Amino acid sequence: MNPSVYLVKGREKSLRRRHPWIFSRGIQRVEGKPALGQTVDVYDHQGQWLARGAFSPNSQIRVRVWSFEQEEIDVEFFKKRLQEAQGLRDTLAVRDGLTGYRLIAAESDGLPGITIDRYQDFMVCQLLSAGAEAQKQNLVDALVALHPECSIYERSDVSVRKKEGLKERTGVLHGDMPPASLVIEENGVKISVDIVGGHKTGFYLDQRDSREASVKYINGKRVLNCFCYTGGFGLYALKGGASEVINVDVSQPALDIAKANAEINGYDLSKAQFVNADVFKLLREYRDRGERFDVVIMDPPKFAESKSQLNGACRGYKDINMVAMQILKPGGTLLTYSCSGLMDNALFQKILADAALDAQRQVQFIERFEQAADHPLDSAYPEGFYLKGFACHVK
Repeated sequence: MNPSVYLVKGREKSLRRRHPWIFSRGIQRVEGKPALGQTVDVYDHQGQWLARGAFSPNSQIRVRVWSFEQEEIDVEFFKKRLQEAQGLRDTLAVRDGLTGYRLIAAESDGLPGITIDRYQDFMVCQLLSAGAEAQKQNLVDALVALHPECSIYERSDVSVRKKEGLKERTGVLHGDMPPASLVIEENGVKISVDIVGGHKTGFYLDQRDSREASVKYINGKRVLNCFCYTGGFGLYALKGGASEVINVDVSQPALDIAKANAEINGYDLSKAQFVNADVFKLLREYRDRGERFDVVIMDPPKFAESKSQLNGACRGYKDINMVAMQILKPGGTLLTYSCSGLMDNALFQKILADAALDAQRQVQFIERFEQAADHPLDSAYPEGFYLKGFACHVK
């Protein structure tokens, strides 16, 4: 019998709407002594059963819901969730020619705190919650049963685990060690992925649809690709017929991979530059010496990890987009993105509008972007929407 969690009166409303989080302030009492990540049953204040979830005594999110049905959280449970998720991804993989995609997008696929990306025959798992850690073996067993051809590698080297009372972990969970470089394909573009040492699980799969959409703005244009990492947007710019692509990142190893990616696709390297620089400083240098571009791509890392950082993030987004607008030729295009989940679409649009005023440029929003389809948004979990972007016509 599982330990029990009883909610404060009224706190059951979000669960009845199938939102998967229970915060510490919503809990009236706990019966039993649940261990870190242990499965608990959740009841309303009158004792009516509501859900089954994982207990996390160190987190403000005290319980993450596994299921709203009275089912065992075991290997068969994970197999069922994985099979449901695979059905969606199979369709996308065929449609977009994918050998790399997100298989599990945490709460949005009914597995809180679990992210799984597939790169060819490697599954890369990121386990961010106490429940995910406690259920690791069941998850691995389910993956092995459904995908016996795949090796499984863990990239749980994320600081947010500390909030759950967990240490950071990496390593092989099943099968072979990933190679130093693994080439995946999307929309006909080859991309080298470093599973062990790369950002996140090795690559930013969530920007795939935006990368493909960017191509129509590129042909014959001079393109500045900021925060390029391993060159994703820059590869699509070369594919789309850009006259010149300047890729900028502060990491030389990432730039080396970006150049290698251009080479394995057979693109004309005479049209590409790979610049190791601080984007904030370089943008101002370009502006001050009168450099101008037809297209600027602005895909920075997350600026806000918490609500306390949101104001600073707003200033950062405004600053880089203001200068980006100033170095665009009249009639140029700004493709700009935010992956900060705490910043909603309306706020990001307002920041861009403020940046346009400070840049003394007129801006028209002509297209919106969001995370790729293998990063779905569950209707009961709006927090799953985090990546947003705009194509801006800058006069």
